[in-house]
Amino acid sequence: MEQLLISWVLALSLASFVLMGWDKRQARRDGWRVPERTLFLTALLGGSPGAVLGMFFFRHKTKHWYFRYGLPAILLAQAALLAWLIFFASKGR
Repeated sequence: MEQLLISWVLALSLASFVLMGWDKRQARRDGWRVPERTLFLTALLGGSPGAVLGMFFFRHKTKHWYFRYGLPAILLAQAALLAWLIFFASKGR
């Protein structure tokens, strides 16, 4: 189960990172943009590490408060949930 969760987070983090880079590229070229809803959805589904890394690596969406504070908040909430699950899952073993 842990392996599946790790694979899920890695895959969605990679997708989130790539989407951030693609959206930044398209913004510079005045092309088709990735909807903000999609960027948040991939983060909410487990890709928040990649979304946060992509946001700062590509310097994209950092001026929007809802990305600047929202993505790290999602990451912290998911990390807290993971810590809680690990703590209580280990109690049952």
